[in-house]
Amino acid sequence: MSLFNTKLKQGVNGRTETFQKLKNSIQPNDKTFWFHCASLGEYEQGLPVFEALKTKHPNYRIVLSFFSPSGYEVRKNTKLADVVVYLPLDTKANAKRFLDIVNPDYIIFVKYEIWPNVLLEIKKRQLNAILISAVFRENQSFFKWYGRFMKSALFGFKHIFTQDENSKTLLNSINYQNTSISGDTRFDRVSNQLKVDNSVSFIEEFKADKLCVVFGSTWPEDDKLYIDFINNHSKQNIKFIIAPHNIKPSYTTSLHSQLELKTISFSEMNNKDLSNYNVFIMDTIGYLSKVYSYADIAYVGGAAGSTGLHNILEPAVFGIPILIGENHDKFPEAKKLIKIGGLNSVSTSKVFESTINELINNSSLREKQGSINKDYIQKNRGAVLQILDYIHI
Repeated sequence: MSLFNTKLKQGVNGRTETFQKLKNSIQPNDKTFWFHCASLGEYEQGLPVFEALKTKHPNYRIVLSFFSPSGYEVRKNTKLADVVVYLPLDTKANAKRFLDIVNPDYIIFVKYEIWPNVLLEIKKRQLNAILISAVFRENQSFFKWYGRFMKSALFGFKHIFTQDENSKTLLNSINYQNTSISGDTRFDRVSNQLKVDNSVSFIEEFKADKLCVVFGSTWPEDDKLYIDFINNHSKQNIKFIIAPHNIKPSYTTSLHSQLELKTISFSEMNNKDLSNYNVFIMDTIGYLSKVYSYADIAYVGGAAGSTGLHNILEPAVFGIPILIGENHDKFPEAKKLIKIGGLNSVSTSKVFESTINELINNSSLREKQGSINKDYIQKNRGAVLQILDYIHI
């Protein structure tokens, strides 16, 4: 399949280099941490734990592995790790070879990553391995009669830190008892965003003193909800920032062509007066978490289609109201924020228009929903400290 898919090809090619990269970076007598994440989202989720351990144990070498190119390609040069690799395909031989080279003193997997052959080999060697920010659902194979192999893999972890009570209950139902409800480490991660300088000079110039709506991590399905709304607001004092998930020129050019307002992209700024434009397309990466600090309202993409809702906690920490699409059932933080009134789920462009118009025209409503979101973040911090208290090296 890699012959027909660029992303798959990156993963296939990258895995051919894994063992050699490890041999070049890890010596037999090294003290080693192994951190594994599926993709970029899980990396960001585990980052506050990873950083804390690196600070606490500076003499340890760090191996960081990814499953997906979308994580590896973005973080392959991170200063956090001594070596960044793709995790090889999950075979018994690969598992043994990987662990023989890395010989990790401590292993941390994040959220969903259950590699049965790797975990069974970890269990066999009695290595220290934990799973953090885990979420389980009743329909997963671990909890079915036919899931014995996958179920046994879970016992490769000496402890599992879950995000919620339901996940803990499901683990207990299969007699996995070494579990704690720590919550989601992303709350700690996004809270740390308030401790850094979030200023972005070109966004300040673009926004000026206008009300600003940020569309973050959007997909074509999300575009269908909001593009007509933007095009119909040329006479209002509003600035729009779009940070699409896909920043390939073919896509951003197409997006640009659909917008009737005066639009500029990051790649074409040069020395232009950005305050003269109504729409700014972020065809670059690395700025979104800071850009949310300039938003008065945020729309977070992924839930209008089937790709999966992106991180709503990033804008929530800045105390602003948030809109998302309708497909959010698998995201407990979204369900919770909808219930307590900080998040708005929209199903059609008409619903989007009526919802966002109400927020634009009612500053007290914006403040109320924003406060709900900010308080939610503050009340759910602490997962990192609980995990670090468990880890004894």
